[in-house]
Amino acid sequence: MSESGRNPAGEALTDLLLSLFKANNLALTWGDRLVARLGLTSARWQILGAIVFAARPQPVAWLARDLGANRQNVQRIVNDLAQDGLVVFEPNPHHRRAQHVVLTAKGRQTYDSAISAYDPRVNDLAASLDLTDIEAANRVMVALREKLERYNNDGEKT
Repeated sequence: MSESGRNPAGEALTDLLLSLFKANNLALTWGDRLVARLGLTSARWQILGAIVFAARPQPVAWLARDLGANRQNVQRIVNDLAQDGLVVFEPNPHHRRAQHVVLTAKGRQTYDSAISAYDPRVNDLAASLDLTDIEAANRVMVALREKLERYNNDGEKT
C-alpha cells in the first residue's frame, strides 16, 4: 500500500483517471475548434450525434441518459439547437410533456459537415497510435464506465 492507502491498482487507476481528465478537456477544446465554424460546440455536436444514432425519436431525458449527462444541461443545449433551427420538438404519443427531439434537415446537414471535418483529423490523430493500443484503451474505458455506473451519487457502490 502507498502512503495514501491505495494499492498498486488503485495508484495506476488514479494515474489513468488524471490522464483521462486532461485528455477529456483537450478533446473538448479540440472538438470545439473543429466545429466552431458550423456554429457548434462539442456539447452541441455530441447531442446532435445522439439524436442521429438513436433508434427512434427520444425526449430530452432519454438523450441525457444515453449520454450519461445531466438532463437540465441537455435541455438547455437542445433548446439552443431548436432556436438555431437544428432540431424541432414533436409530440410524444406516450407522454404529453416529454416531447421528442427530432433533427431538422439543417441539423442533419450541420452534423454531416461536422463529421466531414472530423474524419480526416481523427484519422491523422490515430495515425501515430497502435490500433491494438487504441482497442485496449477503449476496453478499459468501457469497463471503467460500467463500474462507475454502478455507483450512486455519493460515490458508494449500489
